[in-house]
Amino acid sequence: MTAQEMHYHPDDSIQNGLKHTSNGVQHLTQQKSSFSNGTNGHNASNGTTSPQKNSFSSSMARSPPNTFYGHDREEVTRLIIQALDDLGYHGAANKLSQESGFEVESPVVAHFRHAVLQGDWAQAETLLFGSEPPDGGGGVSIHNGDHRGLRFVDGVDQNQLRFQLRTQKYLELLESKDLGHALMVLRQELTPLKQDRGQLQHLSSMLVNTPDGLKKEARWDGATGQSRQLLLQDLSTTLMDQVKQHQISHCTYHNPSAPPSLFADHLCDRDQFPLRTILELGENAGEVWAMEFSHDGRRLATCGQATDVLIYDTSVFQELYRLTDHTDHVAYVAWSPDDTNLITCSFDKTARIWDAESGQCIMKIDHHNEAVTTAAWSPDGKSFITGSLNGSHRLCLWSLPTGQQLHNWPVDYRVQDCAITPDGRHLVAISSECQIVVYNFETYEEEYSILLKSRMTCITIQLIEIGTRDCVRRFEGQLQGEYVIRSCFGGADENLVISGSEDSRIYIWHKTTGSLIETLDGHQTPGCVNVVAWNPAHPCMFASGGDDRKIR
Repeated sequence: MTAQEMHYHPDDSIQNGLKHTSNGVQHLTQQKSSFSNGTNGHNASNGTTSPQKNSFSSSMARSPPNTFYGHDREEVTRLIIQALDDLGYHGAANKLSQESGFEVESPVVAHFRHAVLQGDWAQAETLLFGSEPPDGGGGVSIHNGDHRGLRFVDGVDQNQLRFQLRTQKYLELLESKDLGHALMVLRQELTPLKQDRGQLQHLSSMLVNTPDGLKKEARWDGATGQSRQLLLQDLSTTLMDQVKQHQISHCTYHNPSAPPSLFADHLCDRDQFPLRTILELGENAGEVWAMEFSHDGRRLATCGQATDVLIYDTSVFQELYRLTDHTDHVAYVAWSPDDTNLITCSFDKTARIWDAESGQCIMKIDHHNEAVTTAAWSPDGKSFITGSLNGSHRLCLWSLPTGQQLHNWPVDYRVQDCAITPDGRHLVAISSECQIVVYNFETYEEEYSILLKSRMTCITIQLIEIGTRDCVRRFEGQLQGEYVIRSCFGGADENLVISGSEDSRIYIWHKTTGSLIETLDGHQTPGCVNVVAWNPAHPCMFASGGDDRKIR
């Protein structure tokens, strides 16, 4: 599948007077220019100039299409013009356009950009998404009366683009103090799109802001600033990201060392996928329950039924440290964001913080009166969460390096696992029963909870979108009925889901499609593969640990 097939493009009938053959470059060039470039007939501000005239002259007659290394010469030229302009070489871009006679934009794209810069949001949506022609064949006409707008490939999230456009419309209404229409847009145009619920709540809170407070809160410079031009850039970025994701979703063994190109078919070879065991570590004195690679991929920490925590150097997989201060099973390990510290959680009712360079314990949390089951670091590494099975201190926030308790959530469930979102906005806790609870990590307030129909140790892995609360995907096939199995995302773009299983195997799914890619014979039978961990710095390496006391 080529880049042209993945990217949206105008209908051939509304090109600049010429129907082009396409081989994967032309449409990408046109659309990238259309959203982010402010020079093709418009100034860089939220301006008012006409879309009818591009700054690149097309006065010269066009020569018949021919090829350049297998690509259409016009498409390659358009790409070079756009690249020159993006690099700031406007004179060279204009000269090449004049000499070649090729323009960068199609009329429909120029009209769309003009509508955005003018704040004509109804026209912008019509040009982008199309509209039903009214009786009599009237309505919006783009040179030929086309009502279909731009065409998108399957899988493009058009609602995300609508959300971005309507957010700008909403903010401009608030800025002009038209609260009635702003509230209508929030309720009738933004909410039905079912985008990020947290973002919707953030937008609704702006209804009571002053214009200056609105700009500060939204990090937005107003209708007369650069916001509309930035919106065009954001729309372009969104589409580029979706094009790449479209390629990834159609590549079964996607796990490259570099991002896919937009100008060539993308297909990863199965041979580069980690399907074979290259090393087996057998130093563990008991079952392996948890493990995690450091963020730089240089170290691997493991723990489990034994009281020791082992840290390996992943360049040679030799033991660096053996942490021995715990007196009972160790249920969990987690590296700090900068990899300088490691937290371990134990059935001895304590959590410990270790210096990753020296292997020395630098802090002990002993406020829990039952097993400590999980932990999570804040994104800045200055605080951390511990979760426990006990009643009075089940979910607590602690300061580093003082060890002071910053907050104690009054939960009525036994905490099995927890995580803090990368943006630091939410804390997610999982109970040992059937509940997922989401908290605002800044205010400590509970935002919502999800009651599942079965315990988390069920036969299905679920991917849930925090913003919308929707179950996005289910991953089926592995066996999990009694034990806690720690699954993870993996691959170069975290586009894979990987899990152990009670049948001693490892299962790998494609995150976007939910399809099962591989089933690997992992560990000795009978026994459970309790944990898997993907190396974030080396996409072709993951580790697994099981009841057979082995790490593979």
